[in-house]
Amino acid sequence: MNNMALSNKATSIRKKLGVDRNSPIDIFALTQNIEKLTLVLYPLGENISGVCMRKKTSTLLAINSKMSVGRQRFSLAHELYHFYFDQEMTTIICPQKIGSKEVREQTADRFASYLLMPQTALYENIEAIKENGEGFLTLEDIVNLEQYYKVSRHALLYRLLKDKQLSPAEALEFKNNVILSAARLGYDVSLYKPLPKEDQKRTFGYYIKKAEELLENDKISNGKYEELLLDAFRDDIVFGKYLDNGAYID
Repeated sequence: MNNMALSNKATSIRKKLGVDRNSPIDIFALTQNIEKLTLVLYPLGENISGVCMRKKTSTLLAINSKMSVGRQRFSLAHELYHFYFDQEMTTIICPQKIGSKEVREQTADRFASYLLMPQTALYENIEAIKENGEGFLTLEDIVNLEQYYKVSRHALLYRLLKDKQLSPAEALEFKNNVILSAARLGYDVSLYKPLPKEDQKRTFGYYIKKAEELLENDKISNGKYEELLLDAFRDDIVFGKYLDNGAYID
């Protein structure tokens, strides 16, 4: 599939998710609103970035929470390609490395890149940077772009290489000291790190809503409801971690 077709698909999914064509997006929040889709964060190991498992009644997307937050966002966008466009596949396990040799994975990677960094918006951003700066992308420009779109350095460099905005030698130079380069420019560096260990196992979306619905309709007991939540790593709900205790939370 050519780049224009994938860019158009990404634009169509943005519209389906209720966002405009060009702005950065909160891919995790948007995904949690997809009907009958459950999102699971779990430390899947060193070689897997994500999994898409499709059943007749619902779909589960699992993301490797041991990766950096920026990389998790790219992986989720990648899995959304499988969810929307590989509907003949019931289970797809995706490698951690961006740029797999498998055609389906390459296609999902490019789609993810367009979904998070829309083609026109990224091009215009880069042209403005070059016009107002040195005429080429500097390390500061790279950090600003990855922070703006909330993607990992690897994901951004992958895209800039594909768009011929960087040479392989330039991209290689920018791969070093990623966290330090962002910190020196005053950025919060959480984008480049995994979630805290206590948050690396979590379930969101359809599974949680369904458990709540079953409880409200007296289809399951409160004990069973809590069991289902604990199985989904949502002890925070069971034990009332988010109770406001009457305080106003803004």
